[in-house]
Amino acid sequence: MFAIRSERRICAEVQVNLAYRWFCKLGIEDRIPNHSVFCRARHERFRESDALRRVFEGVVATCILLVAKRSRLMRA
Repeated sequence: MFAIRSERRICAEVQVNLAYRWFCKLGIEDRIPNHSVFCRARHERFRESDALRRVFEGVVATCILLVAKRSRLMRA
């Protein structure tokens, strides 16, 4: 979620951000789950998936291409 790096921070954001509440299927008056619930869900969801690795590799590949293009432009 938008570069939030800890489950505790996610809980804080869900507390005040209606978009996060909607995404988590929580109503305005619903209690925010403990941070461990988010942690467990993240680990379970991506345990068998290589989705995060593919996203990371795609970002690295894009950065490499941009650096190569920039260095070619600087030499020209």
